[in-house]
Amino acid sequence: MAMSGGVDSSVSALLLREQGYELVGVTFRTFDHMQESCIAREKGCCSVESIMEAKHFAESLGIEHRILDFRETFKEHVIANFVDEYRRGRTPNPCVLCNSHIKWGLLLDAADEMHCDLIATGHYAQIETRTGHYYLRRAADSQKDQTYFLWMLSEEQLRRTIFPLGDYTKDQVREIARQHGYEK
Repeated sequence: MAMSGGVDSSVSALLLREQGYELVGVTFRTFDHMQESCIAREKGCCSVESIMEAKHFAESLGIEHRILDFRETFKEHVIANFVDEYRRGRTPNPCVLCNSHIKWGLLLDAADEMHCDLIATGHYAQIETRTGHYYLRRAADSQKDQTYFLWMLSEEQLRRTIFPLGDYTKDQVREIARQHGYEK
């Protein structure tokens, strides 16, 4: 279970736990937050604070939590591409590359090493299966739908993925969090 420390991934873990899934929570380390350039992002995605929040929430659910160090690969594949595209006058979307190469590419590798069949994230998206094929489908909450960021995922990656929040609205997710004492 990819856990960012935010409400969406935390509620996803909670929902899967309630459904009887055995979970291992993982949080990615993609930046060296000791560097001066990261000071402004102290509370952002993959920050030390968010890693600690993910760890705390995993512990509250009684699940193992691991930190996966993807700093070099992130710098090599996502940051370098972003800089290159920006220099060419284009507006890149680093999230699309991060999702296909880091969140799914490396996360599935880590899942294999941990003997996990599936991965899950807190993205607002759905997966539809038709005639043995897997397709990305928009989330029930059109305001929070994140399929745009996931369009590069392969069918094999989708086959091994669960999106627990696909049928929920953000308000419903916040309410679930509130009912379980998790308010961020």
